Amino acid sequence: MVKIRLTRVGRKKAPYYRLVVADSRRARDGKFIEIIGRYQPLNKAEAEQIVCDEERALYWLNNGAQPTETVRALLRKRGIMRRFHEEKLAARKAREAQKPS
Repeated sequence: MVKIRLTRVGRKKAPYYRLVVADSRRARDGKFIEIIGRYQPLNKAEAEQIVCDEERALYWLNNGAQPTETVRALLRKRGIMRRFHEEKLAARKAREAQKPS
Protein backbone atom coordinates (compact mmCIF):
# COMPACT_ATOMS: atom_id res chain seq x y z
CA MET A 1 0.00 0.00 0.00
CA VAL A 2 1.21 3.51 -0.79
CA LYS A 3 1.26 5.90 2.16
CA ILE A 4 1.82 9.60 2.60
CA ARG A 5 3.96 9.89 5.72
CA LEU A 6 6.71 11.81 7.48
CA THR A 7 10.39 10.96 7.26
CA ARG A 8 12.76 12.58 9.73
CA VAL A 9 15.77 14.62 8.65
CA GLY A 10 17.65 17.34 10.48
CA ARG A 11 19.87 17.26 13.52
CA LYS A 12 19.49 16.06 17.05
CA LYS A 13 16.85 18.00 19.03
CA ALA A 14 15.98 20.03 15.92
CA PRO A 15 13.44 17.87 14.08
CA TYR A 16 12.65 18.56 10.45
CA TYR A 17 10.36 16.26 8.50
CA ARG A 18 9.66 15.64 4.83
CA LEU A 19 6.19 14.66 3.63
CA VAL A 20 6.88 11.74 1.34
CA VAL A 21 4.92 9.21 -0.66
CA ALA A 22 6.33 5.76 0.05
CA ASP A 23 5.51 2.07 0.05
CA SER A 24 4.28 1.15 3.54
CA ARG A 25 6.69 -1.79 3.71
CA ARG A 26 9.76 0.45 3.49
CA ALA A 27 11.62 1.81 6.52
CA ARG A 28 10.60 5.23 7.90
CA ASP A 29 13.69 6.95 6.52
CA GLY A 30 14.13 4.53 3.63
CA LYS A 31 13.41 4.71 -0.07
CA PHE A 32 10.42 6.83 -1.12
CA ILE A 33 8.55 7.58 -4.32
CA GLU A 34 8.24 11.37 -4.13
CA ILE A 35 8.74 14.30 -1.74
CA ILE A 36 5.59 16.44 -1.63
CA GLY A 37 6.39 18.82 1.22
CA ARG A 38 8.03 19.52 4.54
CA TYR A 39 7.09 20.06 8.17
CA GLN A 40 9.10 22.11 10.68
CA PRO A 41 7.45 21.79 14.10
CA LEU A 42 9.86 24.20 15.81
CA ASN A 43 9.29 27.04 13.32
CA LYS A 44 7.54 29.93 15.10
CA ALA A 45 5.80 31.19 11.95
CA GLU A 46 2.77 28.90 11.66
CA ALA A 47 2.39 29.60 7.94
CA GLU A 48 5.89 28.25 7.33
CA GLN A 49 5.58 25.18 9.55
CA ILE A 50 3.88 23.12 6.86
CA VAL A 51 4.79 23.52 3.20
CA CYS A 52 3.07 21.11 0.83
CA ASP A 53 2.58 20.83 -2.93
CA GLU A 54 -1.22 20.69 -2.91
CA GLU A 55 -1.59 19.45 -6.47
CA ARG A 56 0.75 16.49 -5.90
CA ALA A 57 -0.88 15.67 -2.57
CA LEU A 58 -4.32 15.65 -4.23
CA TYR A 59 -2.94 13.55 -7.09
CA TRP A 60 -1.68 10.88 -4.69
CA LEU A 61 -4.85 10.97 -2.56
CA ASN A 62 -6.98 10.54 -5.68
CA ASN A 63 -4.81 7.57 -6.70
CA GLY A 64 -5.38 5.78 -3.42
CA ALA A 65 -2.46 6.82 -1.22
CA GLN A 66 -3.39 6.66 2.47
CA PRO A 67 -2.08 9.43 4.76
CA THR A 68 -0.92 8.50 8.26
CA GLU A 69 -2.85 10.06 11.15
CA THR A 70 -0.23 12.77 11.67
CA VAL A 71 -0.07 13.64 7.98
CA ARG A 72 -3.87 13.64 7.77
CA ALA A 73 -3.94 16.24 10.58
CA LEU A 74 -1.30 18.36 8.82
CA LEU A 75 -3.15 18.19 5.50
CA ARG A 76 -6.38 19.07 7.28
CA LYS A 77 -4.68 22.12 8.80
CA ARG A 78 -3.64 23.29 5.31
CA GLY A 79 -7.14 22.65 3.88
CA ILE A 80 -6.02 19.93 1.50
CA MET A 81 -8.22 17.19 2.99
CA ARG A 82 -11.28 19.45 2.70
CA ARG A 83 -10.50 20.12 -0.96
CA PHE A 84 -9.99 16.37 -1.56
CA HIS A 85 -13.36 15.50 -0.03
CA GLU A 86 -15.14 18.31 -1.92
CA GLU A 87 -13.69 17.10 -5.23
CA LYS A 88 -14.70 13.52 -4.43
CA LEU A 89 -18.24 14.61 -3.55
CA ALA A 90 -18.53 16.72 -6.74
CA ALA A 91 -17.38 13.76 -8.85
CA ARG A 92 -19.93 11.48 -7.16
CA LYS A 93 -22.75 13.99 -7.82
CA ALA A 94 -21.67 14.30 -11.45
CA ARG A 95 -21.77 10.50 -11.86
CA GLU A 96 -25.22 10.31 -10.28
CA ALA A 97 -26.50 13.08 -12.56
CA GLN A 98 -25.37 11.11 -15.63
CA LYS A 99 -27.18 7.91 -14.59
CA PRO A 100 -30.38 7.33 -16.56
CA SER A 101 -33.49 7.33 -14.39
